[in-house]
Amino acid sequence: MNIAIVGATGNVGRKTLEVLEKKDLYIDDLYLVASARSEGNKVRFKGKEIEVLDLKKFDFSKVKIAFFAAGSKISENFAEKAASKCLVIDNSSFFRMDPEVPLIVPQVNSEELKDIKKNIIANPNCSTAQLVITLKPLHDLFTIKRAVVSTYQSVSGGGKLPMDELTEQTKLFLEGKAIKSKNFTKQIAFNAIPHIDEFSSDGYTKEELKMINETKKILDDKIDLTATCVRLPIFVSHSESVNLEFEKPFTIEKVREALDKFEGCKVIDKRIDGGYSTPLEAEGKDETFISRIREDKTILNGLNLWIVSDNLLRGAALNAVEIAETLIKNNFYGK
Repeated sequence: MNIAIVGATGNVGRKTLEVLEKKDLYIDDLYLVASARSEGNKVRFKGKEIEVLDLKKFDFSKVKIAFFAAGSKISENFAEKAASKCLVIDNSSFFRMDPEVPLIVPQVNSEELKDIKKNIIANPNCSTAQLVITLKPLHDLFTIKRAVVSTYQSVSGGGKLPMDELTEQTKLFLEGKAIKSKNFTKQIAFNAIPHIDEFSSDGYTKEELKMINETKKILDDKIDLTATCVRLPIFVSHSESVNLEFEKPFTIEKVREALDKFEGCKVIDKRIDGGYSTPLEAEGKDETFISRIREDKTILNGLNLWIVSDNLLRGAALNAVEIAETLIKNNFYGK
């Protein structure tokens, strides 16, 4: 089994390497691919140094699976070419809403991997991934009619440059110096920005529309979902406040049990000071943590949840590697 990682030197690419190091996935040869400016750099993997190769020169016929972790523009220009030689698992948004490309969270809709038309599989948006893995067991039991989601997203969702800028702005703020934002529309240090990605004509941002459209594609297009996405001065992990309206009655006990049993979920819900999960505690963990589980008494069959997950893991690298594991286990790869 030969594997390539495109964008190996970026945030998600490096995290994909970390996940692969921890997994039992057998790899004969691992190829690290990036832009020409990274060519020749060396990255350590399982005690060995691997030289980074130039994407424009790389021959994808050398591998069975290629992880694309370099953004939509790279996927637009190179993913279909690569897919003519190998199977592509794409972390960008470029193919997500393509009707011929499955959008996969393995715990939720792995059966769709049986029908891969373009030799490309899309990874969902980081906010969507942690949401649907939480909604799936509840939808199976109680049928979700409507979901209202407010996100509190870390700067790592925008890449390394926003993370560096948060550090820089924090220092400037504490020193009482002027701040000029480079990667954000307003100051991010000690602030909250209700704006992620571009605005559409109806006032929603693309990030919000991704959550709406991707959840429908992955889980159920009958679910009515609305979202507000906010960027916070946090390095890693996204949080979500979720309000659900079910068609069927539920009990809090059944909700807790269903979530705690579902692969990838972990309930941390003690009604005491500190009896909940926060972004800091979720960082570096594989699970999606669910807290503050309580009935919404303003509507019939209403529920409130607090969801926290490491966006670089569940929302990107871990999900991509779990897609590969599912493919290999079921012998769906290598068309």
